[in-house]
Amino acid sequence: MDCWCLHGALGMAADWRGFAKRLAAGKTGSRAVDLWRFLECQPMPLADFGPALNADARGEVFRGNGRAVLGYSMGGRLALYSLLEKAHPWQAAVIVSTHPGLESQAERETRRAGDTEWATKALTGNWQEFLAAWNAQPILGHTAPRDPQASGRLVMRRREIARSFVDWSLGAQQPLWDRLQEITVPVLWVAGEHDAKFLALAERAVSLMPRARLAIAPLSGHRVPWEAEEWLAEQVAGFLRAGL
Repeated sequence: MDCWCLHGALGMAADWRGFAKRLAAGKTGSRAVDLWRFLECQPMPLADFGPALNADARGEVFRGNGRAVLGYSMGGRLALYSLLEKAHPWQAAVIVSTHPGLESQAERETRRAGDTEWATKALTGNWQEFLAAWNAQPILGHTAPRDPQASGRLVMRRREIARSFVDWSLGAQQPLWDRLQEITVPVLWVAGEHDAKFLALAERAVSLMPRARLAIAPLSGHRVPWEAEEWLAEQVAGFLRAGL
């Protein structure tokens, strides 16, 4: 099964390089998706992302016996939108460190205001200071990027990154809790054992889905693909081979 991998906020397709090698060793193919290209030419609301990604998947030459979508954090939220489209092309999904949506209008407004500030910093502020502030957030556990030089190269995408804080803000997302039951393909929902907030969200999400199960990454916080890469690759490969 081919696994399409969606990176997180301030991430890039190259984030999945080591993970892809580990999947390949387990005889599982993968494709890292550059999410920034969807924002290159014009804004793209969250609701429009699902059809766009699904159209890309349908347009590619099919090489395996199935397709799975894997999304981390922001990429996980985008993956949920693709899975909620009718007649989507995915046979399975892996959702990592993902928030299905804020249920309070006040929370969403607060989040949008905060993300607007991040967007301004991304577009016009000192880039290195912006990256340092982002990585210093408590939710990220102060985990340093694996490749600081690669993170620095993201400055070439600062316009798209700034746009993502507006278009793909958690505050701009309608809560998807009531729609999770519509996702009927097998789902592996992953959270780090030290990421209490997202572990609780994962437990709730799995309880609402017909064919989902929870996998808890040992000794890991929010950045599971970085902190538990080998473990995650083993879990994903086994899940895609065996199904749910």
